Amino acid sequence: MIIRDYMDNIGRKSVLASSKLKSLSTESKNKILISIARKIRTDKNIIILANEEDVKLAREKGAADPMINRLILDENKIENIAKSVEAIAELPDPVGKILFKTERPNGLLINKISVPLGVIGIIYESRPNVTVDASVLCIKAGNACILRGGSESYNSNLSLAKAINSAIIESEVDENIIQFVETTDRAAVDYMLRDMVDHIDVIIPRGGKGLVKKVQDLAKVPVIGHLDGICHIYVNNSADLDTAIKIIHNAKLRRTEICGAVETLLIDEEYAKNNLPKIISDLMDANCEVRGDADSMKIDNRIIPAKIEDWSTEYLDSIISVKLVKDVYGAIDHIAKYGSGHTESIISENNEIANEFLRLVDSAIVMHNASTQFADGGEFGLGAEIGIATGRLHARGPVGLEALTTYKYIVKGSGQIRSQ
Repeated sequence: MIIRDYMDNIGRKSVLASSKLKSLSTESKNKILISIARKIRTDKNIIILANEEDVKLAREKGAADPMINRLILDENKIENIAKSVEAIAELPDPVGKILFKTERPNGLLINKISVPLGVIGIIYESRPNVTVDASVLCIKAGNACILRGGSESYNSNLSLAKAINSAIIESEVDENIIQFVETTDRAAVDYMLRDMVDHIDVIIPRGGKGLVKKVQDLAKVPVIGHLDGICHIYVNNSADLDTAIKIIHNAKLRRTEICGAVETLLIDEEYAKNNLPKIISDLMDANCEVRGDADSMKIDNRIIPAKIEDWSTEYLDSIISVKLVKDVYGAIDHIAKYGSGHTESIISENNEIANEFLRLVDSAIVMHNASTQFADGGEFGLGAEIGIATGRLHARGPVGLEALTTYKYIVKGSGQIRSQ
């Protein structure tokens, strides 16, 4: 396979398909999505067999448990994927919305209208569900999509992509609105990033820190992405202990491998004296390793010493780091220094302090008395998501339908000309 020729062919087909997709009505797009959900259910046994091969190969290569957990597909997960597709079909169409309108003194009518981005390249690792999430979000938002999944989930991704393309063909629409790159050659990724400026409008990476950094370093087109999910929970002096224990347990241990799992716990010094051991006991009873600073170790000798790199580590495992702080501003300073801009939460019964935290913490998602594991497009009512963006331009937070559109101005006149 000559990568250049292969990828250029995909790019040309995507551009043509994109122009056709833009002309589809909301009803037509929704019919495609319903057909995709139906096809995924029909092909579930084929998809599971393909996934079992990926899991087997990953285990033979010594893949870590968090990666295996992200990789595995079973009947329940496939059904949830299909339901997610149907949920997106029920959402309002993000295209064609009037975002702003005005009539100028000279009679010009100016409308700001949401429109598709065009062709979106998705480069992702581990999670096969991204094949479906990315495809249906792009279709609903009127974008063509080029998918390049990781080698560890190649068979799963290919089986899902075939189901999607089959459903699109049944809908009598150009199947090239969704294209899956059928090679694990890393040169295909490099070519997407550096040599497809004429074909791809936006790149979205979904994976580990290494992948996302590579995309951001090499891409010659705009990138929507995040490096990692170093999420924090700050426990204020006013926190209700039962609420704190419940939230921290869920935020760390519900699913340790997701980017919304909490990695660092910040606790007010005074609060920690009486309450830290109870919080630690709950975590340790669930086999969670706790690493902490010297002050936390003085309160509870079960805590093992934290190293400086722990404060900037995304564990994706049953490990949490603990640091004591003087007050809310100490917590805010720590997050500013070590955080990744993903998700932070404060546990507090003092609304004034909580609002100060919400106002000053500069992350994509900031919460009050809630688990960081709610950092998810579906939980926000956005349907599925392609990822959590931590940048400040265009998209921030869950990248759902709205984030996959841009806008243009439509100006209507009646013969107006601009004066000299």
